[in-house]
Amino acid sequence: MSVTVLYFASLRDATGVASEILPTPVSLAALYDALLARHGFSIARERLRVAVDGAFVDWNDPVADGAEIAFIPPVSGG
Repeated sequence: MSVTVLYFASLRDATGVASEILPTPVSLAALYDALLARHGFSIARERLRVAVDGAFVDWNDPVADGAEIAFIPPVSGG
């Protein structure tokens, strides 16, 4: 089974894509840690927000097959 991962801001820049389909992870934390190693993200997990199916969740919340996961880095504006 699989999930869709959405990337925003610097994470999108690092991956070169807006989204990708990946196998359903054991946990959100494990998924981000694997992506951090794979794509060389410069943002630690503790600095991100994570959303599943459009709602902010805790890193320990379960992930269902077919979910849409968004990693949202801190942003600044001016």
